[in-house]
Amino acid sequence: METHTSFFSRRQHLISALRGARVPAFLVTALPNVRYLSGFTGSNGALLITSERALLFTDPRYQTQAPQESDCDVKIAKLPLIKEAASWMKRLRLNLLGFEEKRISFEEYTSLKESAPGVRLKGLPDAIERLRMVKSMEEIATIRAAVRLNSIALEQALRHFRPSMTEIDLAAEIEYRMRRLGADGPSFETIVASGKRTALPHARPTDHHIQADQLLLIDVGANVAGYASDMTRTHAVGKLDSKRRRMYRAVLESQLAAIEATKEGVSCASVDGAARRVLRGFGMDNLFIHSTGHGLGLEIHEHPRIARREKTKLQAGMVITLEPGVYDEAVGGVRIEDTVVVTQNGCEVLTPTGKELIVL
Repeated sequence: METHTSFFSRRQHLISALRGARVPAFLVTALPNVRYLSGFTGSNGALLITSERALLFTDPRYQTQAPQESDCDVKIAKLPLIKEAASWMKRLRLNLLGFEEKRISFEEYTSLKESAPGVRLKGLPDAIERLRMVKSMEEIATIRAAVRLNSIALEQALRHFRPSMTEIDLAAEIEYRMRRLGADGPSFETIVASGKRTALPHARPTDHHIQADQLLLIDVGANVAGYASDMTRTHAVGKLDSKRRRMYRAVLESQLAAIEATKEGVSCASVDGAARRVLRGFGMDNLFIHSTGHGLGLEIHEHPRIARREKTKLQAGMVITLEPGVYDEAVGGVRIEDTVVVTQNGCEVLTPTGKELIVL
């Protein structure tokens, strides 16, 4: 369980990074980053951080909750949060402010500029996201719990599976099981696709009936205590022809190669390349149309990306997904995905669900 000490330590790391950029204060508006640095879980919050103070702004709905969750100096705003924060910038006599360049809307930026005319604004991309890449032991434990719950929910839902049920029915059954097991909810909209619709990497479940002798792709994630998990499994509903079985074998070998390549000091591009080389050997690399994986944590997609041009070196404590896939419009698609934590000598696969081709 995370403590106020954890949040204080994170803010100190951010302050150290800001000193290097010669920025005396930073305004945080992205809610996942507000939560990461303060512990506050509400739906409306902003955080003003200096070397001496951390001010958490929220509205009257959270006047009881915010002080319970956060060790920051809570300010219940009567004005919009940006304007309330700007008034405190004047009180603190700030003349330079860093802000989340990639996270703030144009409307918020305009409001900030107009409300604090004497403050020079400096956009800093990914200042907090870089800190979030390496997880603490507490974060890894929470993600591990989310991954385990996710796998159990899928296992329970598949016990109720029958051919001819719709994709929506199966997705609803999975999410119901998640909730019953204690999840906050799904970490993204559950993907259930069958037949040729499995060739759509982000297919939304429909009222399409799941037919026999087809592929069934399920991409599912549970959110536990704010942290996400992510897993994809592809199943056979009845018999599969040799072409689809070969696709499955290619993706499985590709995913295992990515796992084998994952360890501290290796570039994300190298891991992506390991997956692609296997698919190239099967003549299927042109059917792999997305990156090999991504970081996850408080958000389902975080840094780093496991992609062709991503030069970031993996560090122990990073939690990433490995999810190669192949997609053929005429046949269907196969994807296999695990959540793993990077270690010094390799990686630990957190996902307990097996990867053999299961026939439902």
